[in-house]
Amino acid sequence: MMTTMMMKVDYSKSRRKHFGNPHIRLPSSSSSSSSQNTMVAEKTDMQEVVDLSAMSLETLPISSNFNLAIIRVLDISNNNLQVIPESLAARLLNMVALDVHSNQLKTLPNSIGCMSKLKSLNVSGNHLQSLPKTIENCRALEDLNANFNQLTTLPDTIGFELINLKKLSVNSNKLIFLPTSTGHLTNLRHLDVRLNRLRSLPDDLESLINLEILNVSQNFQYLETLPYSVGLLISLVELDVSYNKIAALPESIGCLKKIRKLSVEGNPMVSPPPEVVEKGVQAIKEYMSEKMSGANEIFPKKRSWIGKLKKYGTFNGIRSTPEREGFLMPSYRTIDGFASSPRHISMFSPRRLFSPKRDFTR
Repeated sequence: MMTTMMMKVDYSKSRRKHFGNPHIRLPSSSSSSSSQNTMVAEKTDMQEVVDLSAMSLETLPISSNFNLAIIRVLDISNNNLQVIPESLAARLLNMVALDVHSNQLKTLPNSIGCMSKLKSLNVSGNHLQSLPKTIENCRALEDLNANFNQLTTLPDTIGFELINLKKLSVNSNKLIFLPTSTGHLTNLRHLDVRLNRLRSLPDDLESLINLEILNVSQNFQYLETLPYSVGLLISLVELDVSYNKIAALPESIGCLKKIRKLSVEGNPMVSPPPEVVEKGVQAIKEYMSEKMSGANEIFPKKRSWIGKLKKYGTFNGIRSTPEREGFLMPSYRTIDGFASSPRHISMFSPRRLFSPKRDFTR
């Protein structure tokens, strides 16, 4: 039985521009429900919101002559969709938010890369094994939610392209590792990779200067260590590494000045010992800091670059310049903007700034 869908436009707010015919008839496809379905669109000054959620749809009932470029927010979640047509995604040129969570999708269309204005993408609760490489063309993307899928990998260069990404949620997948380019997501504030199969994290995380929340919990028997660079996440407020196989935290944890919540339960923790862990985050920081300082005293000629960071006050906001060490500029000049560029930020990472002079060529 064929049903008729109606788009309703809400003109309840003042100073709205007239938007054609408020009732637009769209041909529908067959669905499990024989009752009349309604497609609701709320018109605002600058966007068209189309809601097709929870309608038991198996295909999208959108006419070929319907102007999809007017849609900026589309919710097609909680349906039975197995595919999003390439031709459909290619016409959603002004899309800002797309929600397709809780469907039966195994792939996303490659034409998703045409959505150059997309800021929020929710594809959680599907059967995705990978994300299309073309998603890297969605450079305006700020929030990517791919939880509860079957992802085994992320695009290799995702960190070089999605430079505006602020939140990346890929929990409850089958990820074994994160691409090394993840360390270039300089605007990232929230990274959730719990409930995966992670063996390790990328070594160079220090460029994630805005990261506030990092959750790598519940990778169970797979995750055994954390990289030293975790201690260089200068904006980190919450770190959850619970229920892994981590025996020792990196000593650099003592340098996390802003950390307020540190969850380590469910690990075979030896360093710090259980009696320190029980006292809370401040006790853990002090223990790791003292351990790091002790290591520097034992090996004074081989002080780690972490030790130098502490000595020169890098973690308390002071940017003093060590004499005759590190990276010396030939003359004073501003590097604002240049240093914050994702392309060059690794040049100014603490790891490089405090390396011996021989590591640099003139």
